[in-house]
Amino acid sequence: MTSSSPLLPTNDADSGRLTALLDRAATGRDDRAWSELWTELYHNGSLDVSHPRVLPALMNMAEDDDADTAAAALHLAGALLVQADRRHETRTLRDRHAPEVARLLAAANRWRSVTTDRNGYCHLLEAVLNLEGDIHWAEDLIWGIVSEEYELECPDPDGCAEVWVLIGERGFCSTSEECDPSDGAETLPLRPAAPDTLDGLGRRLYELALADRHEDVAHALTHVFGEATCPQCERRFSVAGQVAARSD
Repeated sequence: MTSSSPLLPTNDADSGRLTALLDRAATGRDDRAWSELWTELYHNGSLDVSHPRVLPALMNMAEDDDADTAAAALHLAGALLVQADRRHETRTLRDRHAPEVARLLAAANRWRSVTTDRNGYCHLLEAVLNLEGDIHWAEDLIWGIVSEEYELECPDPDGCAEVWVLIGERGFCSTSEECDPSDGAETLPLRPAAPDTLDGLGRRLYELALADRHEDVAHALTHVFGEATCPQCERRFSVAGQVAARSD
C-alpha cells in the first residue's frame, strides 16, 4: 500500500487478531507480537490504524512502568500518526485522538528524560517529534544518528554524486562510498555547527540532549545540523537539509 492509499476497513477477524496482538505486546515479553503489529499496521496497512483499540492500547502501554514496552509503544504510535497524516494529507486521525496523543507525548517526554541508553534515547526523540507531528522526516533524521551514517545525494542540480556522511565512531566526514575511513578511503571533514549558531529544530534537539545528559548525541547533532562536502564537486551542503529533502 502506498502512502496515498485509503485505509482498509477491518472485519471481525481482523479486529480480533488486532486485539490479540495488542494484548500480547502489552505483556512485554513477546517481540514477535511487536513485529507483527508493525507489519500489519505500518508496513502492509492490512489493519485499520483508526481502529478504536490501537492508540488507546499503545497509550496504556506507554504509561506503564515497563520501559521497553513503553518505548516500543511510543515508537509505533508516533510512526502510525505520521503515516496517517501523509495518507490523508490531513491530521484527521491525530485530531480525532487528541487526548490519547497528548498523553502519549507526555509519556514520551517522561521516558526521554530518564533513559540512559543512547539509541533508546534517540528513538524516544523520534517518537516525540512524530507525536508532535510538525515534521515528517524525524525517522530519517534519527536513523542516521543511530546508525552513525547518512546516504545522501549531492544537491547539485545535475545529480553530481551519492555522498556518505559518517557521524560517530568511524569519524565525522563525508566520502563517496560506504566504507570505513580506516581502510584508507578519501574523506572530507564535516563542518559542525557551532552550538550558539543553532536555531529551530537543531537548537531544540541539541538543548534537549544536553539537558538529558546525552552529550554524545548533542555532539552528533552539531554535525547533523552542520555541513558536509561532496567528494566529487566539493560543494558544501546542509546535512539536515538533504535529509529533509530526501524525505519529501
